[in-house]
Amino acid sequence: MSAIMMDGKALAADIKRDVKAKALSMEHPPTLALVLVGDDPASVTYVTHKRRDCADCGIRTVDYTLGAETTQEELLGLVAELNGRRDVDGILVQLPLPSHIHERTILEAIDPKKDVDAFHPFNVGRLMQFVPCYVPCTPAGIMALLRRYDIDPAGKECVIINRSNIVGKPLAMLLLQAGGTVTVCHSRTADLARRCRQADILIAAAGKAGLVTADMIKPGAVVVGVSMARDDAGHICGDFGPAVGDKASYLTPPTGGVGPMTRAMLMVNVLKAAENR
Repeated sequence: MSAIMMDGKALAADIKRDVKAKALSMEHPPTLALVLVGDDPASVTYVTHKRRDCADCGIRTVDYTLGAETTQEELLGLVAELNGRRDVDGILVQLPLPSHIHERTILEAIDPKKDVDAFHPFNVGRLMQFVPCYVPCTPAGIMALLRRYDIDPAGKECVIINRSNIVGKPLAMLLLQAGGTVTVCHSRTADLARRCRQADILIAAAGKAGLVTADMIKPGAVVVGVSMARDDAGHICGDFGPAVGDKASYLTPPTGGVGPMTRAMLMVNVLKAAENR
């Protein structure tokens, strides 16, 4: 058996084309406020990519680049201003923030209607209740990828190796909503290999190169890797060992799988915010 590679890059391109067509048909273009505090290199790169995605999708951006010395009160003031602007549909404050700023305070200050990252407790709570809302971009991208390949979680054993607020928890809710039986694993899970072998759908976001080996995979399982990691030789390999593809039925590549989908689903959320406006 050789796994079918799940092409997130191609699906993301399709989604972005659809977003662009709808955005260009609107009287006022969807608008995203991008807020960057400090000069963390990774954050600068992420914001640059998001700005480029917006341009590709017909979404206007308003950019705020603030110094690392920006106080929490100053940032809260900017968020309040953006909450009140009728020409701003979505607000994205790039994380992480400098250590003197409490991230949760900032995220909870964003108007839930403009919370396109879907980190506000209002949107988290609606997701828990299976009520339509904004969905965090990485879990939403994973679910869209499963749908593209006609993989239905209903009645299947779904195992997630991640319990974060950004990936593991919201993804568990989406899989439950889709009828899956969900197990969430983490650093203190006993006998991880046994739990993985039970999975019809295995999703790993541990960020540990080669954590999941072929002997941990149920034959024919769908295997989705979220994190990018490097092996001892410096090659990008994700959480899965090299022979996993010999046992899985579907597999995401280390690059071009979930990553492009995460960025595409942000565009979907911004469009939704504009439509709700």
